[in-house]
Amino acid sequence: MNFFFYGFAILVFFSITLMIESGYLWWRSHHSNAAKRFGNRIRTIGAEGTAGQHAVSILKERTLSASPLVDRALQRIPHIQALDGRLVQSGLDWSMERFILYTICPPVIVFCVGSLFHVPMLLLIALMLFSAAAAPFRVSRAREKRLAKIEEQLPEAADMLSRTLKAGHSFTTALGIVGDEMPDPIGREFRIVFDQTSFGVPLGDALGDLAARVPLADLRYFVIAVLIQRESGGNLAEILGGIAQIVRSRLALLGKVRALSAEGRLSAWILGLMPFGLGGLMSIINPEVLPVLWNDPAGQKMVEGSLVAMMFGFVWMRRIIRIHV
Repeated sequence: MNFFFYGFAILVFFSITLMIESGYLWWRSHHSNAAKRFGNRIRTIGAEGTAGQHAVSILKERTLSASPLVDRALQRIPHIQALDGRLVQSGLDWSMERFILYTICPPVIVFCVGSLFHVPMLLLIALMLFSAAAAPFRVSRAREKRLAKIEEQLPEAADMLSRTLKAGHSFTTALGIVGDEMPDPIGREFRIVFDQTSFGVPLGDALGDLAARVPLADLRYFVIAVLIQRESGGNLAEILGGIAQIVRSRLALLGKVRALSAEGRLSAWILGLMPFGLGGLMSIINPEVLPVLWNDPAGQKMVEGSLVAMMFGFVWMRRIIRIHV
């Protein structure tokens, strides 16, 4: 029974940590000051205006399900489009229907199997929460990796655009060349912009749609610079070359910051996992010591307080070592 309790405590800890991290990432992407500032700037330029929405609507819209009936039902769910946008940003070939099935079905299966083998209810609930968080966690990790890859490829894409413009091609043709020559995922994003402009979507609206699909600060700077240049004029090739150099410098500085903060990240992991490791070691060496914490009311309160303090400490250390450049 002690091993079941240890497993339950570990699963609850990681489930709470994942839920907190998912909530923080969602808030930072949609409600942080930087996201609001960039969104207002894009809307001011006109990339998300009424005319832009009408123009982009001529393209095939993404459906939430292959079944029209299910698609209409999902469309009624509040904020479902924002969640579908995160699926698109992750690069996974999942529809919203598939994502919901991957989120709901595993807890149901775990509940049926756990009930069959008479798993304790608290442990069963923890396993159900953990299985339900598996699909959102995968989407979040895939999204982070894809956005990081796009950010890494952006300087080369801007340089290629600059060289293509210097060779005498138009900006729309340069977008198509970058989409064909650059590897995915940034190549795919530029191909979408080129296809949109080929179908008649104004370039400003297509670039605004690109900024909405890929919520990166550097890419939004790129879009804003291109749109301002189209309004005021100037040498776009030199502007794109400068953007590429700035992004490279920022990524180099970010790499140095990550290297310097590696010790802090390792310390956070060690401090977070050490209590569980020591508890497991003590239960193996002397099994009669730890049961006092579970059986005595004062010990239970100490364990609850320790878990809460560890959770806040983990979040606080993560905030300290996550330095934004």
